[in-house]
Amino acid sequence: MALLQYVLSLADTALIAGHRNSEWTGHGPILEQDIALSNIALDQVGQARMLYQYAALLTGDGATEDTLAYLRDAREYKNCLLVELPNGHWGNTILKQFFLSAYQFPLYDQLRKSEDAQLAAIAEKSIREVTYHLRWSSEWVIRLGDGTTESKTKMQEALNELWRYTGEFFTPAPYEETLAASNNAADLSQLKTDFTQRVEQVLSEATLTIPPNQPWQTGGKTGIHTEHLGFLLAEMQFLQRAYPGNEW
Repeated sequence: MALLQYVLSLADTALIAGHRNSEWTGHGPILEQDIALSNIALDQVGQARMLYQYAALLTGDGATEDTLAYLRDAREYKNCLLVELPNGHWGNTILKQFFLSAYQFPLYDQLRKSEDAQLAAIAEKSIREVTYHLRWSSEWVIRLGDGTTESKTKMQEALNELWRYTGEFFTPAPYEETLAASNNAADLSQLKTDFTQRVEQVLSEATLTIPPNQPWQTGGKTGIHTEHLGFLLAEMQFLQRAYPGNEW
């Protein structure tokens, strides 16, 4: 069922991003920003919950938000590869969050107009949070990119490494191609246009240079992941697998 796969993909991307950001809790460079990133992590987990609840209804087989989030194996996850990558240094995490927000903002903006009433409602609620995520991460990218020689060097190195993972946002999975004719899913070509305009504007202000001609790293949306996801799931799913039946 294409709609179920699509909703799971959105949920998995939000959940894995939220888990990665939560790893910074207690380790941020200053208390205010530690709290800010922890709140973003909570927002993303909250978005994932709404999407998993909808996905559970679509399955019709007794699945719950908990079983979908915590009792599937790595090959069943459909998140984009970018969010499962290790956090690295602060600038690396900021850039990951900026790319995700620059993708999720136009995504949820389009889904607010979806023919699917449940997706439209989730998008309407989520875009308020993503608007803040995008503003917060954009300001940090500019601050670090146009900052000291060391911060600029680290941001450029992070950009050179992470840019290759952004193309997956706009590379259609089979279920997205199936939904393309309907008005239930986002238009990926329009998403790419909006993403590119936003990212180029911020990176230019940050005095960072987009690396040329890198092949896109894809596969996450169809269950083909990096080696990092397995380690992440081993930690994230431990409690539910050790003590089955726990609820959110």
